[in-house]
Amino acid sequence: MFELPEYTTLARQMNETLVGKNIQRGTLGNSPHKFVWYNRTHEEFEGLTCGKRIGPARVRGRWLTLDLEPGYRLLLGECGGKVLYHTPGTALPEKYHLLLAFKDGSSLTITTAMWGAMELYESGQELERQYIKGMRPTPVDREFTLDYFSALIDELLQGEKRSVKSLLTQNQLVPGLGNAIAQDIMFNACLHPRHSLADLTPSQRRNLFEAITGKVLEVIEKGGRNDETDLFGKPGGYLRLMDSHAAGKPCPGCGWTVEKMQYLGGSCYFCPKCQM
Repeated sequence: MFELPEYTTLARQMNETLVGKNIQRGTLGNSPHKFVWYNRTHEEFEGLTCGKRIGPARVRGRWLTLDLEPGYRLLLGECGGKVLYHTPGTALPEKYHLLLAFKDGSSLTITTAMWGAMELYESGQELERQYIKGMRPTPVDREFTLDYFSALIDELLQGEKRSVKSLLTQNQLVPGLGNAIAQDIMFNACLHPRHSLADLTPSQRRNLFEAITGKVLEVIEKGGRNDETDLFGKPGGYLRLMDSHAAGKPCPGCGWTVEKMQYLGGSCYFCPKCQM
């Protein structure tokens, strides 16, 4: 699944490659998928996109918008799969869930293997969509400071009990993160996935904050994770420390054996010695 660093990479490449292109045809794809969420019929999408001009792409958390000028925005969110640019004459994928064909012969296809939103809104209306409306600051926003982060934890402590992994991966409390990057954030912060937020010391709060912001920027600088691809089909340059390949092998920090467990709807990979 794309997380904030992957969407940031895609948006940058779209702004460098797609802006100014004119859409000859837009379709919602040729392969039905019950977990792809559209808000337009095939006919509406084709009619509303024909003749539009590509404008800027922007990212907010795990959501990307692409302006279709004048007046509309394509919204992509919570997606996993491929977002690919095709030069003129290049063969398209056999199956795709959205296509924008440009007048210069190039095209953009989006295909998901899991789920995701591919929706078209009048500009500004996408801000009212669930999960976007009222979104909290993301790790790359100026508002995401240590004071804000500590206040967020204090707010959460007034409600149900939460763990570090819950903070990082549930309800988009820290928008843009997912289970993949959260593993390395917890490792860098030396915190076990089950570690209670109520038990975090001030120094642990700071370490977790710095692990979040530092890791997100590192993955962005490397073009995303190596198990996801960019607009041109190239894998990102970030190699995860704590993933399925690490389980049962020596911890990169202390040499202890990395363990795997299921927790909060996904796999966790951690060092029982480094992460307490």
